[in-house]
Amino acid sequence: MAELNNPLRLGMFRPQIEGDHHLMELAQRRYSEAKIGAEFYPTSLEDLQASLEFRPLTERRYTLHLPRHLRLTERQGINTIMAFAERARSDAYGLIIHDQWEMATKPQEYVQAIRGINNALLKLEPSPYLFIEYAVGLEVSNYVAVFEAVQECERVSACLDIGHIGIRKAQLLYGQLHPGVDVCQLKPTTPKLPAMMQDVVTVTAMALPTVLQVIQGIGRLDKPLHFHLHDGHPLSTFSIYGVCDHLSFYHEIHLPFAHNGQFTVPLMYGPAGLREIIRTALRVLPSKKLSFMLEIQPQDQHLELGRYAELFKNWQDKRNAEQMNAWLETVLLNLRLLNEECGPAGGTMFDSKGMQNSLGL
Repeated sequence: MAELNNPLRLGMFRPQIEGDHHLMELAQRRYSEAKIGAEFYPTSLEDLQASLEFRPLTERRYTLHLPRHLRLTERQGINTIMAFAERARSDAYGLIIHDQWEMATKPQEYVQAIRGINNALLKLEPSPYLFIEYAVGLEVSNYVAVFEAVQECERVSACLDIGHIGIRKAQLLYGQLHPGVDVCQLKPTTPKLPAMMQDVVTVTAMALPTVLQVIQGIGRLDKPLHFHLHDGHPLSTFSIYGVCDHLSFYHEIHLPFAHNGQFTVPLMYGPAGLREIIRTALRVLPSKKLSFMLEIQPQDQHLELGRYAELFKNWQDKRNAEQMNAWLETVLLNLRLLNEECGPAGGTMFDSKGMQNSLGL
């Protein structure tokens, strides 16, 4: 087996567009060509098994984003996490779960839960990491403090979702300027937005320094660190799920009026911000302890299938396939930005029993 390249690079791998298995074969082919792995979103062990049939062929490592309802402070949650860990321990790099408010309201109880599952994971040989994602909107100081308290737990660490961190910081700061107002409820067509626009720009600009501070705070613990990478903006209306993030770093937010002479406003990060995030991570931790997942969601965009049209030769209506292809193209466009800082992706090819190597590798 070839030497594994670091940092590990992954793409979101989740059926979000209506269609059959050919959509996942398209994702498998394009990710394999790009030499990146997948982060799957299984709802059950059976779902995981089905997902692995479309595993990228040139990067054997993958991560699992487990259902968001799982709670580390509940026995059922622990049992489910360990069942996934047992099933995937031979080649999964990590499992991801969402954080809980108990990290701030009951920190000692949560710390004990981390120590307990860390001990359980150590009994598996090998075992994946468990990464706890910043998701519910905690004060980042509470989030970092928990990992400081469990620095010795070698199998449990943080997943920094930079979109969640940035949006939450903007909400908190804007709420201080305008009590009772959620900045994410403002939209480009909000009548009073022109008068509020400078405050929106100011709080959005605080996303990047906040993320860099968290990277440095957790990075000094010398623990593996997983990232969910996507951009966003409080004014965004592009998500099919109604959220303000999960955007490409190349996206634009257009205004129906001019602000400082411009009809667009910058995202929280943009390409330059992502570069700074990656460089900071590489400064505080060795590359082998870093993993980056591009968690960019699809939008209503379409791209001709070109040389991938053969996968859909039996489809009468190829619009969903073209939407899938456009989404994958966006993910890989952002991957090129990531590779500029990390070096070229170069996963490890593998042969899996029963799996066709559709690339002829």
